[in-house]
Amino acid sequence: MNASLRQLRAFVAVATSRSFSRAADAMALTQPAISRNVTELEQLLGLQLLHRTTREVELTEAGRLLLGNVTRVLEDLDACLLEVQGLATQRKGRVKVASSPTLSAHLLPQCIARGKLQSPGVNIQLLDRIQSDVLLSVRSGEVDFGVVIDPSERQDLHVQTILTEPFCLVCLSSDKLARKKEVHWADLAGQPLVLLDHASGSRRLIDAALQAHGAAASVVQDVGHTTTIYSMVEQGLGLSVVPQLAVPSEWKKRAATTGKAGEEAALVSRKLVPQVQRSIMLVRRLQRELSPVAQLVWDLIADEAAQRLEGGD
Repeated sequence: MNASLRQLRAFVAVATSRSFSRAADAMALTQPAISRNVTELEQLLGLQLLHRTTREVELTEAGRLLLGNVTRVLEDLDACLLEVQGLATQRKGRVKVASSPTLSAHLLPQCIARGKLQSPGVNIQLLDRIQSDVLLSVRSGEVDFGVVIDPSERQDLHVQTILTEPFCLVCLSSDKLARKKEVHWADLAGQPLVLLDHASGSRRLIDAALQAHGAAASVVQDVGHTTTIYSMVEQGLGLSVVPQLAVPSEWKKRAATTGKAGEEAALVSRKLVPQVQRSIMLVRRLQRELSPVAQLVWDLIADEAAQRLEGGD
C-alpha cells in the first residue's frame, strides 16, 4: 500500500474541518485537488472514509478509525521533521576525526581547544592513527572525516587542501650543516638519517625528494614519531628530515630572539632547498555529506590551518 502524505493530510484537513473548501484553504490547494486526493485514498483503501452531502461532510466508521491513528502519526512525523531541521542550526553533538600522528600532535590540539571556546556543545573526538588507518576509518564510515598528508589514492575521497608546508633538516647545533642558513637536499648524500617510517604520509615524499636530488643517504632508523626522532638526533645517531609543522615552537622563538636560528639549542632546524612541499588535507567519503555539526568542525580546522599559514607558523 502506497498512500501519499498529501492524500493523508488532505483527508485529515477535510475530516477535521468537515468541509472540502475549508480544507482547500488550509492546505493552499484547490477544492478539486483536495477532493481528488481523498478519493484516491479511498480507492487505495477500498473503503469510503467520508459521507458527502451538499450541506456537510461526515466521517464513516472507517474514517473515524483512520483519523484517530493518522493524526497521531502525522503529529509525530511533523515533530521529527522539526527536530531534524533544527540540526541545521544547532551547535551540539559529537564529531569523530581521525588524524595521523604529526598532525594530531601539532595541529589538532589547538583546533580542539578553539572548538571548546567557540562551540562548547560540540565534542571533537580525536582518533590518533597512522595514515593508512586514518584513510581506512574514513572509508569505512567509522569517523566523520580525517586529516592526512596528500594520499596517493583518493579517487573515492572528497579532499580539501588546508595547508602546504616545506620539509626541514634537523641536526645537532654542532653539526657542520647547522652553519648553513639553507641546506641543499644534495648535501644529505652519505649522511645517516633518522626518518619517519613508511606508515607516515610524509615518508614517500621525503624518499622521492632524496632520490630526485641525488642524495643517496643511509637511513639508519625508521620511527613512528618525531619526538623519537629528536631523541635519536640528540644522541648523535643521525640527521633527520621533518615537516615544518613538527619543528618545536621554542626553536622558532629562539631563532627570532637570537637571530641565529636556534644556535643555543641542542637541536636546530634548517631550510632544505629547493623546497619540497607536503599538502595537509581534510578527507571524507566522496558520496557522504557531512552533518552540519561535522561541517562546523571541518571549517574550524581549515580556518586554523589558514591562520597558521598566514602567520608563517
